[in-house]
Amino acid sequence: MNTLSQEKLNEIRNSVDIVDVVSNYVSLTPRGKNFFGVCPFHDDNNPSMSVSQAKQMYRCFSCGATGSVFHFIRDYENISFSEAVKKVAEIGGVKVDIRSDKKIKNNIEYHEIYSLSLKYYMNNLNSKSGKEAREYLNNRNIDDTTIKEFQIGLSLDKRNSLSNLLIKKFKEKDILDSALVGKNDYGMYDFFQERIMFPLYDLNGKVVAYSGRIYNKEDSAKYFNTRETEVFKKGELLYNYHRARNVARMKNKIIIVEGFMDVIRMHTIGVKNVIAMMGTAVTDKQAHLIKRMAKEVILCFDGDSAGAKATKSCIDELSKIDVIPKVVRLEDKLDPDEYILKYGKDKFLRKIDNPINVIDFELSYYKEGKDLNSAEDKTLYIKQIIDEINKIDDEILKEVTIKKIVDETEIDESLIRSRIKKKTKKAKRDVINKLSKYEKAEKNLIYFMLKSDDVIKMYDKKVTFMPDSEYRLLAREISAYYHEYGFINEVDFMDYALTDDEFKQTLKKVNQNNKREEFTFEEIDDYINVIKEFNVNKAIKRMQKEIKDLTDPLEKAKIAQKIIELKKGV
Repeated sequence: MNTLSQEKLNEIRNSVDIVDVVSNYVSLTPRGKNFFGVCPFHDDNNPSMSVSQAKQMYRCFSCGATGSVFHFIRDYENISFSEAVKKVAEIGGVKVDIRSDKKIKNNIEYHEIYSLSLKYYMNNLNSKSGKEAREYLNNRNIDDTTIKEFQIGLSLDKRNSLSNLLIKKFKEKDILDSALVGKNDYGMYDFFQERIMFPLYDLNGKVVAYSGRIYNKEDSAKYFNTRETEVFKKGELLYNYHRARNVARMKNKIIIVEGFMDVIRMHTIGVKNVIAMMGTAVTDKQAHLIKRMAKEVILCFDGDSAGAKATKSCIDELSKIDVIPKVVRLEDKLDPDEYILKYGKDKFLRKIDNPINVIDFELSYYKEGKDLNSAEDKTLYIKQIIDEINKIDDEILKEVTIKKIVDETEIDESLIRSRIKKKTKKAKRDVINKLSKYEKAEKNLIYFMLKSDDVIKMYDKKVTFMPDSEYRLLAREISAYYHEYGFINEVDFMDYALTDDEFKQTLKKVNQNNKREEFTFEEIDDYINVIKEFNVNKAIKRMQKEIKDLTDPLEKAKIAQKIIELKKGV
């Protein structure tokens, strides 16, 4: 489970107050013994997350997210459990060495190689050899302060090789795995030569890759990027996330652009709550990262047709997780970097301050290249927009859009309305997915096992088999923890077990919509009896199947008698 002892985890966890830490991410309001805030782990409109100072735990009564300060930071910042522990230790002033974590151990050489390469490239840019590259950057209005902030560097020609520096300190295999260096019949060589080096970062701000730009000669590949590696996967990262996340949370607004140069340019005019997709279509993981950053999401992709297509793709992916962004479209097919250089800061900021809604963008997007005087084009256009209207929950926006289509196409309003689907009010998820009485019994038994040694003893004595494997495994883990340590403490167990993603998801289900602290032993017996009933019914079904396959009347009679006895015990 963990490489640190339970005692060390307790020391680190107790070095901080969970209320103070969570307050840095979510606004909390005292209510009774606990503090409440909007849960950042689902689309929460009413504060449903409780943070207990006494228990040093948080719990969302709606989605079931729960855990200690470690789990909150891990899930909020999308980092590993070990990294979250290290972060809490730093806040609490506790010295801890977690380099034994397997994942960190496997990647440590990689990060050290990149740390050295970063110093090497930055030093090159600041040297005599970097004069031409510095002038190029300055001529593009990237000043020395910006160069330093974004750690821009320079790769030199093959006579001044990074590989020569790395081979003195690292194993050849690790150097080649870093994707900075290749090898041929003549030896090792740098992938990047005579390029301005823009570092690319993981979610925590560690350099994990580069994009190198040609600046002093012609090349068909203006930019050359590091290939994907174990720690650099484009679909899991967002450029500038580590700088933008806190600003975005404060402003409750995040701006998304396509390229890292757009981010850098926007920083030069004071816009810090901006991230880039790095030219990739948004993935589900990136969409969830974006959702957690801010309520208002603005897409400001390149102004050409490819940028419009990328905008539509991003809208579709975000809408799957109920994020409806706003859109900025730039004239003259310019990207944000070019637009700011051509039209200046003020005009660009006016664009950002006045984005259009999704449906207005889609009206324009679907109209592109169509002749609305053509019956065929007009029909396709109307069908496409009706499909988009049917995705809208906002009734006012829906009405405004219908009026726009009627005015544009001169189609009878009643005909368009006849194609609009009636939205039914969404039922609560726990009402839609009604639990069986057996699953309810399993969930509630585990819920109280985490609160009481006595319930664990009742489980050990009376429950032989839990129907669902996920609850069965979690119950066994709780029991094993109790027998190892001689007591159960909910938050201690979570630090012990919630590094396992399967346990984490099961525990969310256990906690969902469950607020109670008190129980009776009669109630626990009821849960156990329901679980027993399931096992008995399952055994009876198995025996009934056996009887059908038997020909010996005596054997049939024996099994029939067992079935009768089992039924009496239910």
